[in-house]
Amino acid sequence: QVQLAQSGGGLVQPGGSLRLSCAASGDNVGNYNMEWYRQAPGKQRELVATVSTILTNYADTVKGRFTISKDNAKNTVYLQMNNLKPEDTAVYYCRAWRILRGEYWGQGTQVTVSS
Repeated sequence: QVQLAQSGGGLVQPGGSLRLSCAASGDNVGNYNMEWYRQAPGKQRELVATVSTILTNYADTVKGRFTISKDNAKNTVYLQMNNLKPEDTAVYYCRAWRILRGEYWGQGTQVTVSS
């Protein structure tokens, strides 16, 4: 019932910035806990950032560099990524979930950090 459409990935040099978008349809992102995950080849899926109500949480590897935010008017969740490092290279996925409502995943967006 909820579709999550991601955009904003691409190739960026180390130290650069990207903003990922996750646009929801079928329900309001304000009704859900929103998360960003990433997965690099041969590695486990990693939780990058979470926003629920007014609280945010970040993986230690991205803390201070990444910011998760919601725009309820646009029904979109963002991941602002600054000071990108080669180890940030991965496929990034957004996830929406709420107790007794289920979970939904975006299609994934490739982020490559390389010179």
